[in-house]
Amino acid sequence: MVASPLDVLRFTSCQAPNAEPALTAIMRFVGEQIGMPLEFKLDVPWQDRLAMLDAGTLHAAWICGLPYIRRADQPEPSIELLMAPVMRGERYQGRPIYFSDVVVRADSRYRHFDDLRGARWAFNERGSHSGYNVMCWHLATHGLNGDYFGGVIGSGSHQRSLRMILDGEIDASAIDSTVLETELRHDPSLAARIRRLEPLGPSPIPPWVVNRSLAPQVREQVRQAFLTLHEDSRGRELLAAGDYARFVGVMDEDYDRLREMTRLAQVVSL
Repeated sequence: MVASPLDVLRFTSCQAPNAEPALTAIMRFVGEQIGMPLEFKLDVPWQDRLAMLDAGTLHAAWICGLPYIRRADQPEPSIELLMAPVMRGERYQGRPIYFSDVVVRADSRYRHFDDLRGARWAFNERGSHSGYNVMCWHLATHGLNGDYFGGVIGSGSHQRSLRMILDGEIDASAIDSTVLETELRHDPSLAARIRRLEPLGPSPIPPWVVNRSLAPQVREQVRQAFLTLHEDSRGRELLAAGDYARFVGVMDEDYDRLREMTRLAQVVSL
């Protein structure tokens, strides 16, 4: 017998694929904790996952801050904030924030961001804050525009941008700090092959959101399961595998900084 939608929670992630193994284990554990099967759907493109979240076919998702604020600012938003991760590194100061690290190859002649005028640049997706929006914001706040770089292309993902840097196809890119740190954990030799020029940010970290069609009591049950993960020994192990310290509650106003960054970024196009 196939379970009905009320019997199964369906979650997804629209973040980088290298986060998925750790998240899959966390989702399985949370499902056990709340006593309800939790399906972690990753077998369709992220654009389809976002559409399924909007339709209520998927109940919750980890999404970029840009699609969050665009949905939250609608007259009748279909989603609400569920929680957000806090990463373990000291740079995160125990807060739900992240950075965009400007990365070049280790043997690059570029030493500072100011050296990158005329360089070959790649962004991951135009709909990404960490790879695109934040750079438009940075240029705008420094009185610069999209012709600062000699050439700009879209790579399709942060991981692809990183490979293009290593292969010499581009000179630099802004890489989501959590994506880069996961790559470095999986391949420590990468540290000797790249160099970080400077971080951009911090920005509010991508939030987990939940479709409001899910019953309020279930939303709260799920939220509490995530917020208390770090209080359980097995939960701490699973969090550590993804370099998470814990999950915390967040409010819409926590993303006002992102709204302001986006407002300023609108004058620049790459």
